[in-house]
Amino acid sequence: MSKCTTPLRFLLTVLIFVSAANAQALSGDVRYGTEKVDGQEIFFREAGDPSNPAIVLLHGFPSSSHMYRELLASLSDDYYLIAPDYPGFGNSSFPSKEEFTYTFDNLAKVVNTFLEKKGVKKYSIMMQDYGAPIGFRIAAANPERVQSIITQNGNAYEVGINKDSWAPIIQYWSTPTKELGAIIEKNVYSADAMKWQYTHGTRNPESILPDNWILDYANISRPGQTEIQLALFYDYQNNVKLYPQWQAYLRKEQPPVLVVWGKNDAFFPESGAEAFKKDVKDIDYNILNTGHFALEEDHAIISEKIRHFLAKRKIK
Repeated sequence: MSKCTTPLRFLLTVLIFVSAANAQALSGDVRYGTEKVDGQEIFFREAGDPSNPAIVLLHGFPSSSHMYRELLASLSDDYYLIAPDYPGFGNSSFPSKEEFTYTFDNLAKVVNTFLEKKGVKKYSIMMQDYGAPIGFRIAAANPERVQSIITQNGNAYEVGINKDSWAPIIQYWSTPTKELGAIIEKNVYSADAMKWQYTHGTRNPESILPDNWILDYANISRPGQTEIQLALFYDYQNNVKLYPQWQAYLRKEQPPVLVVWGKNDAFFPESGAEAFKKDVKDIDYNILNTGHFALEEDHAIISEKIRHFLAKRKIK
């Protein structure tokens, strides 16, 4: 009997160590993968135990799931987080306009199918910029799946669009000429424009990670990107037309909404955040002194806001 004690103890120690290591890897480490959706390879980042409450992270333009890297690390102890790249963005497939129709309807369809294939059935949605028209399409079509909405400069109201900064794109909706497309390309797609989107309105521009705009500029410089991004700019007018439907969804379904909004955003001003108050009863409202990509400067604050918001509402 005594001869077996030491090996058994050793075995138990090894099993406990391995189990602990696996649990730590599952909850703490960010994992990367791809999922085949309608012929496209959709890249994603995920972290945390899939049995925990899920948060779907939907990125904006011109970014990718890279923008959520801090949240993936900081919230994975209590939540399961998953952040896909849309077709044409980040590390996902980049089909041509002939192979894939670049509209927000189609992007939302791909993301919804992706979530179904991954088995993510109930979740909170965090949306930023382009993530809002994609997330609201999914939420309005599947209200029973959405446990809450977290909006970080994810707009759903006309008052939330800065008409001055949007002027060339709004004009492009009615007159999609090559000349106007060239103006948009110069003002939006250049390396300086990429950097400006990340640093404008921040308290400390020198603290913003340059990898953000370097990666985005590398992606948007690929042949064919100009055309697909202009197609999405042109289609954005259909998002504005759907705003009343998304507002009706909020009034009817009343999902809890956490607002964490950079007030110095040149594209989506604070009035867009304020507008949620008229349609949502359960709202946690936070305006931050930063820019369009608020996570770059205030990820620690936003992380704690999310944790408190979800825990208070006992979202499981």
